[in-house]
Amino acid sequence: MGTLSQDQLNRALIERQMLRERAGMSALATIEHLFGIQAQEPKSPYLGLWTRLRNFQPKELEDLLTNREAVRMLLMRGTIHLVSARDALGLRPHTQLKLDRELQSGPFAARLKGLDFDEIAEAGRKILDDTPQGTADAGRRLKERWPDREHTVLGNALRNKLALVQLPPRGLWHSSGRAVCTTVENWLGRPQQAMDKEELVLRYLGAFGPATVMDAQQWSGLTRLAETFAALRPRLVTFRTEAGKELFDLPDAPRPDPDTPVPVRLLPEFDNILLAHADRRRVIADDRLGVVIGGKPTVLVDGYVVATWAISKERTISVDYIDQQPKSRQKAVAEECDRLRDWIRG
Repeated sequence: MGTLSQDQLNRALIERQMLRERAGMSALATIEHLFGIQAQEPKSPYLGLWTRLRNFQPKELEDLLTNREAVRMLLMRGTIHLVSARDALGLRPHTQLKLDRELQSGPFAARLKGLDFDEIAEAGRKILDDTPQGTADAGRRLKERWPDREHTVLGNALRNKLALVQLPPRGLWHSSGRAVCTTVENWLGRPQQAMDKEELVLRYLGAFGPATVMDAQQWSGLTRLAETFAALRPRLVTFRTEAGKELFDLPDAPRPDPDTPVPVRLLPEFDNILLAHADRRRVIADDRLGVVIGGKPTVLVDGYVVATWAISKERTISVDYIDQQPKSRQKAVAEECDRLRDWIRG
C-alpha cells in the first residue's frame, strides 16, 4: 500500500476521463465508460464529448437521444445526467432512497405532509405514460384529485417518485424544448433492474479512481458503500492519500506518472471530473469550488482548474483567469478556445 500524491490522483483521473488525449471511441461507448455525463445544462454533454473525442459531431448524440439509446434523467445526487439506456435502467433504482428522503425533508416536505406518495406516483404514471408532459402540467391533472395541494408540489412529488426521462427535443443540439417527461419504462419498453452494487463500484473506479469510500458515496448519493468495498477488497488494490485516507482501485487501471503532460481542456458546466469526489482537490482547489457551484464552464491547464470561460451570442469565447498564467499557457488556452469556436460554428 503506497501513498498517492494529489498530482498522481490528478493524472489518473485525467487519463480515465479521456482528457489527456482525445479518443476515437463512439459517443455511446464514451457515455458508458464515463458512467454518465452531467446534463443539468442541455448542451453540456455535447461540449463534454467534444473535449474528449476526436471528430465528434453533435448529430451522433442527437441520434442516440432520438433513437432511445441514451436518455436524460434524474440520477446521481438527484441531478440530471445523460446515460445509456442500459445504465438508465440499472442505475435509477439505486437513487430512489435518496429521492424518497428528499420528499420527507426537502423544501416541499411540509406541503406534501399527509399524502400517500405511492398513490400519487401511480396516478402520475398513468398521466405521463398516456401523454408525456411537464411535471407541473401533470401536477395540474393531479390537483383535480388533490385540490388542496399546489400543482407544482404534486409535480415535484412525481419528479422524485417516478423514473422520468426528458424527451427530445429537450437536450438536442440543433433544437431544444422544455422538459417533457414520461417514465423510463414507457420510453424504453423495458423494466428497471438495479445493477449489482459491486458492478456500480467497479465502474465508478474505472472512470474516477483511485477513490475512497466517501468519494464513491459523494458521486452516487448512496450510503453504506463501505460494505460493498469490503466485499470487493480481494479484487482491488489499495493506496493512501497524503492525508492517510484509504484509496481503492482496479488493479490494471491506468495510474500515469505525475509528470505526464496534459493539454489544455475546456470543460462544460458541472463536468463529471469536478463533482465525483468528496475531496475534489485532485482537480480543483477548495477555494475555487464556487465556480463549479455557480455553474461556470472551466478551463484545465496542466490538469487543474485555473480559469472559467464563456461564450457570447456572437459565439466568441472569453476566458477569466482565476490566477495569472504564463503567456505560453495563455496561448495554449486561446488555441483551444479557437478550436471550440470553429467546432461550434461548423
